Amino acid sequence: MELHEVEEPFLLKDMKVEDLISIYGKIHGFMASHLFDAINIVKEVRDKCDIRIISFTGNIVATGARSIIAQLIKEKIFNVVITTCGAVDHDIAKSFGGKYLKGFFDADDVELYKKGMHRLGNVFIPVDSYGPLIEKVVHKFLHEIVSQYGLKAFGVREILYEIGKRIYDEKSILRNAALSNTPIYVPGFLDGAFGTALLTFSQFNKFNIDVFKDEKELADIVFHANCIGALIIGGGISKHHTLWWAQFHGGLDYAIYITTATEWDGSLSGARPKEAITWGKLKEKAKNVVVYADATLVLPIIAYAAIFLK
Repeated sequence: MELHEVEEPFLLKDMKVEDLISIYGKIHGFMASHLFDAINIVKEVRDKCDIRIISFTGNIVATGARSIIAQLIKEKIFNVVITTCGAVDHDIAKSFGGKYLKGFFDADDVELYKKGMHRLGNVFIPVDSYGPLIEKVVHKFLHEIVSQYGLKAFGVREILYEIGKRIYDEKSILRNAALSNTPIYVPGFLDGAFGTALLTFSQFNKFNIDVFKDEKELADIVFHANCIGALIIGGGISKHHTLWWAQFHGGLDYAIYITTATEWDGSLSGARPKEAITWGKLKEKAKNVVVYADATLVLPIIAYAAIFLK
C-alpha cells in the first residue's frame, strides 16, 4: 500500500468552488477526505449508472436544502427518489404558502406549543402551515385526480406525480420530479400528514390505493438496471428501502452515505456500507463512502459537483 503525505494547502481569495473541492482531497484529515471521495463517486454515478437513486429523510426538506434536492432532480442527476412521508408533507406545505421560520434549538417548547408553533430542530413551523394546509391541498387534488381517472386503484407514486403536475413552485421536489418524469417512492406513506389526508379523503369518497403497485415498479427498475448508484441522506425507512431493493440487483454498484448516526446500537440508520455487503445490498467491489456530517453542511458542495463539474 502506497501512502502519501498529508498536504497543507492555503486558501486563496476568489478561488473557484472546484479549487476548494480539491483542497478537501489534500488536507485529508478526518471527514475531509470522505467528502472528497463522495464528490468523486457521485460524479461517477452520474456518468456511468442508468439508475441513480437519491434517498433522503423528511427533515432535510424542512430546511432550505429542499431546493437543492429539487435541482438535482430537475437536472436528472438522479432519476429515482425514495423518501419519507415527511418529505412529501414539507414539500406540499412549502409549495402552498406554509411558513418555515428561522428558529433556534434552545427554544421554550411549552411556550411554542401555546403559540401554535411546531419545532423541527431550529426550524419553527406554525400549526396552520402544516397539517390543516396539507390536508386541504391533498383533498383538493384528490378530488381532481379521481374525477379525471375514475375509480382505478392508484399507486402512491402515481398520486405524487399527479400532485406534482399541479404544483407551480419551482423549488418543489414533487413538481420537478413530475416535470422530469422521475418516480418518487414513499414506502411509509401513511406516516405523516399526507398519509392522514389520504385516509380522511377515503372516509367520504370512493378511492383506492394499491399498496403493491409501487413495489412492482421498483422491482422492474432494479431487475432491468445495468448499474445502480445511490446517494443516501440519513437513515430510517428511506435508506432501508433503497438497500432492500438493491439486493435484487445483486447489490448497489455505488453508494454514498451522509449520516450522523453510528453503528454501535445495531441500527440500520448507523450501519456502514460494509455491513450491507453481508446482506447482498452492496456489491463486494462497489465504490462507497460514508460522510459523517449534517447533510445541510455537505449536500450543497456534493450537489454542486454533480451538477456543474465534469
